[in-house]
Amino acid sequence: MRILVALLIVTSFMGCNQKEKQVLVETLFQKKMNAEYKDASKSPLKAKDLKVFKSLDFFPFDSAFVVKATLKRTPDSKWFNMKTTKDGVSKERVYGVLSFELKGQPFQLNVYQGQELMQKEGFEDYLFLPFIDNTNDSTTYAGGRYLDLRVPTGNTIEIDFNSAYNPYCAYNAKYSCPIVPRANYLGLEVNAGVKAFKKH
Repeated sequence: MRILVALLIVTSFMGCNQKEKQVLVETLFQKKMNAEYKDASKSPLKAKDLKVFKSLDFFPFDSAFVVKATLKRTPDSKWFNMKTTKDGVSKERVYGVLSFELKGQPFQLNVYQGQELMQKEGFEDYLFLPFIDNTNDSTTYAGGRYLDLRVPTGNTIEIDFNSAYNPYCAYNAKYSCPIVPRANYLGLEVNAGVKAFKKH
C-alpha cells in the first residue's frame, strides 16, 4: 500500500512538471515576437507598457490550426484603397483566394498584396492575410489579427494561425493599421496566435 501511494505521488509530481514545461515552452514565433516587443527601437508599445513588459500573451501552440490551403490566383484583380484605423488607406489588391478546411469546416479567405510594400527590398513576394473570427473583442483584439505569407511556387500554401499577431494599433493608437475586410471573416474561434493585449 505504501509503495502504491509513493508511486501515485511521484506520478502526480511528474505530471505537474510536464504541464509546467508545456506552459513554459516558447515557439520560435513567440520568441521572435517577445524579442521585438522588448526592443525599444522596434517595439510598438507605449513607454509605460514597455517599462513593465515581460511577454505577450499567446494561446498554446495547436497543430490543428496549421492548415494547407489551395491558392487560386487572381491576376486581373484591381488595386483598391483598404481603409485604415486613422482614416487613411493602404493600396492593396487581392492576390488570390485561399481555400482550406479548419476544424472540419470549409473556408475561403482573400490574401492581399500591398502596392507600396512590394516595392521594398525583401518584400517583393510578401502576402498579407488579415482575418477576423469569433474570439475578437473577447480573448483577442477586437479589430482582428494578421498573418504574413510569401508567394508560393505552386498552388498550395501553409497557413499557421499560431503565428497570428495583432496590428500595432492594438498597442498604441498612434499607428494606422489596415482594417480587416468583412470578407475575411472566419465563423469559428481561432484559439491560436497572440491574444488581446492588457494595457497598463
